[in-house]
Amino acid sequence: MTKATIKVLIVEDNSSLASNIASYFSDKSVDLDFAYDGQHGLERALEDYFDCVVLDINLPKCDGFTVCKLLRERAGRHIPVIMLTARDALHDKLDGFASGADDYLTKPFALEELWVRCLALAKRHLLNASHTLKLGEGEKAISLNAQTQTVTRNERLLTLPPIGFKILQCLIEAHPRAITKSELISRIWGDEECDPETLRSHLYQLRKAIDKPFSQPIIKTIHGIGLALDL
Repeated sequence: MTKATIKVLIVEDNSSLASNIASYFSDKSVDLDFAYDGQHGLERALEDYFDCVVLDINLPKCDGFTVCKLLRERAGRHIPVIMLTARDALHDKLDGFASGADDYLTKPFALEELWVRCLALAKRHLLNASHTLKLGEGEKAISLNAQTQTVTRNERLLTLPPIGFKILQCLIEAHPRAITKSELISRIWGDEECDPETLRSHLYQLRKAIDKPFSQPIIKTIHGIGLALDL
């Protein structure tokens, strides 16, 4: 992984900070791109293929929360996002995750830590590019192959309906953050209408297939936020 080139978009209006990030990343195996306002950042993230997006919250034209939500609604794939902000209150972090962020790093921060977090998210993304996602250990070990549309848990092949497969894929791609029900609906049904009862029915079927055969459930509901995997 360290020899592979990853592509990272930095959306940050502080030119000094952006310059420091560019300088630190200069000797890494990374292809950097920059945007200095939310609107431009959203456009770049949607028009090019990035392994990770580092997204400030306080941005001109469009704030980071909105950019992240729009990415989740409009992108045809999951784009890993790290929120980068001076806001360190718990409710700010929860808002960040609720908007679709995968990770959250508060200012001031060590550039080395930013790099390690970018690398971790990009590595997961590159694994996804090979069509197979693997998470957890032991009875909670789960594997999803997007190409063959197969799912195994603890090496046991499971049968999932198409919508259940898509929901599980969203949960695995988002792990360890929670994914909101509105994000799930947006990613699976797009502009089509989906009432809460329909989603609830699909979630019931998914839990029946994924959790019922095992002693430890892995799909959990986080009150006020959404759903997440307990791995």
